[in-house]
Amino acid sequence: MIMRLTLSATFALALTAAACGREAATEADAEVAASAASTAAVATQAEPAAAEPAYDFPAEAWRTVDQDRLLYIDTDHGMVVVELAPEFAPNHVARLRELVGERFYDFLVWHRVIDGFMAQGGGARANPGHAADKPPMEAEFTIRRAGEPAVSELQDRVVNPGQIPQMAKAGFWNGFHAGTQTAALAGITGDGMVQSWLLHCRGAAAMARTSDPNSARSQFYITTGSPDHLNATYTVWGRVRHGMDAVDRIAVGSAMEDPDFRPDVIRSMRIGSELPAEDQIEIEVVDTDSEAFAGYLDTLRNAQGNLPDICEITVPSRIAE
Repeated sequence: MIMRLTLSATFALALTAAACGREAATEADAEVAASAASTAAVATQAEPAAAEPAYDFPAEAWRTVDQDRLLYIDTDHGMVVVELAPEFAPNHVARLRELVGERFYDFLVWHRVIDGFMAQGGGARANPGHAADKPPMEAEFTIRRAGEPAVSELQDRVVNPGQIPQMAKAGFWNGFHAGTQTAALAGITGDGMVQSWLLHCRGAAAMARTSDPNSARSQFYITTGSPDHLNATYTVWGRVRHGMDAVDRIAVGSAMEDPDFRPDVIRSMRIGSELPAEDQIEIEVVDTDSEAFAGYLDTLRNAQGNLPDICEITVPSRIAE
């Protein structure tokens, strides 16, 4: 059973200090991060992943994503399909399902798009800088877990270089890039549980908010870089499995700052199980717990046996033939 409880004392202190430092930000400016942090994200984003060796995954290494876990976002540049992760953000995924069911997102705009950082949409129809008339949600930055969901521990990695500089582990959960406290800490945490979170690697889908950590309503963003300064301080609820090229082509600009900006449109958003069978896309993702994936990782190691940074490792996905 997965329970999302209060952050550990160390994380709680770090997040509180970070929130206090952003209290002066306006809602429009802070929906994803204060403008200074946005600029820093562009400057410090991870370099694009190097070309990876070809690897032949056997049929049994692929898993098919259930249509009820797929979010279809129709854009001006093509379809984007996101796999949802309710195990990490159950309330945020439930809110997305609710808003999608109400057709809230249809014909809204991508109102804030920063090149190499993220594309943000989901603002209120009358004012994209605001959000839906829904109650704000409690943050789901991390989960407390015991055993499941099992997050692999492949490398050491700082949680958040700006706000939570503690060292942790990074690996994968069910094809998602994830960070975690090492399972070895479970014996000294009192409740036998450790913290885990999904990472803001390129293609992460997450909820925007104001400087109040518990203020997310409807605005969301998809990362086009790997902004580590958002890790464990913004709620990641999914990952793009198809159509990242469409996200990259969304018009760059800000509807709140540039009067000449002509934003692209979210034509529609639907859960896969809502769609007729002929409109569904069968997405397959490599099982990151499989022996084949372990072999694939070995092809990425350098001469010293070290892997690239976790955000530079692509989890292969494909459309089933």
